[in-house]
Amino acid sequence: MQRPGNSRAPGPPALVSVILPVHNAEEWLDECLKSVLQQDFEGSMELSVFDDASKDKSMTIIERWKGRLEGAGIAVVIGGHDSPCPRGVGYSKNQAVAQSSGSYLCFLDSDDVMMPQRVRLQHQAAEQHPTSVFTSHGPTVIMPTWFCSRAWFSHVGLFDEGGQGVPEDLLFFYEHLRKGGGVVRVDQSLLLYRYHLHAATHSVLETTIWTHRVRFLEERALPYWAAFTIWNAGKQGRRLYRSLTAASQRKVVAFCDVDENKIKKGFYCHEDAQERPKPRVPILHFRTAQPPFVICVKLDLTGGEFEDNLRSLQLREGQDFLHFS
Repeated sequence: MQRPGNSRAPGPPALVSVILPVHNAEEWLDECLKSVLQQDFEGSMELSVFDDASKDKSMTIIERWKGRLEGAGIAVVIGGHDSPCPRGVGYSKNQAVAQSSGSYLCFLDSDDVMMPQRVRLQHQAAEQHPTSVFTSHGPTVIMPTWFCSRAWFSHVGLFDEGGQGVPEDLLFFYEHLRKGGGVVRVDQSLLLYRYHLHAATHSVLETTIWTHRVRFLEERALPYWAAFTIWNAGKQGRRLYRSLTAASQRKVVAFCDVDENKIKKGFYCHEDAQERPKPRVPILHFRTAQPPFVICVKLDLTGGEFEDNLRSLQLREGQDFLHFS
């Protein structure tokens, strides 16, 4: 059953709404809410909380913090539901946005902690780039440090509400790109991301993420290329090749690598292909391969060697690259 939301005190809409979906987060909420209280942003703020059928003491903690936050001038709006099962992160985010009033939306996960300057710095950036989402320095461009205008969120559309196992943030990001949106990074650490076994991200299978990414690659980039090279003749590169449609596979003119053992093999044969004879894709040294490239290398696992090689090739030939994995 849906619980009625807390109505905010009469007054103008907030400039920034912090969007906080909550589900069984009692272990981390004190730190999370303290970080909202400690923001150094001087404009008007509100916290919009939507509780997704928590069965722990999350709501007790939120109610306890409500007075402290409102005493500091931060309006608090609380909604939620008491259904037997949670409806998922996408649903909770959409509900928290719907009950909020801010011109800008600052997304926050209940197990994370914001740096005091986060809202201030991202709001400054957002004023300059109205059709962008904003991230901070960190491991991923996708959540959890998104900040955008309400107008742009409404233009892109709601988060997918498919529930557990659906990468709602990735799907929203792809739709954002389809609508012509950009990405701006505030090049500072603005949030402490908490990695733990109960995080919602673990409900999304790696194969689900991979499939969405490959389909988006085929939708947004490959139609414009007559041919391309996959950079990495190893496991990831071969996996990408096998994941492509037959039409996209026919555009792959080569794999390229720096591993002499792979290059000496001469070619990769796709054993599961239906075509006869089975396709044999050449394996080349990266300096002899032709762009454009789809890069399937985890940059942080190469000790900087890959980035140095890539940078030298870009400087020498002025080429662009699409990094996939």
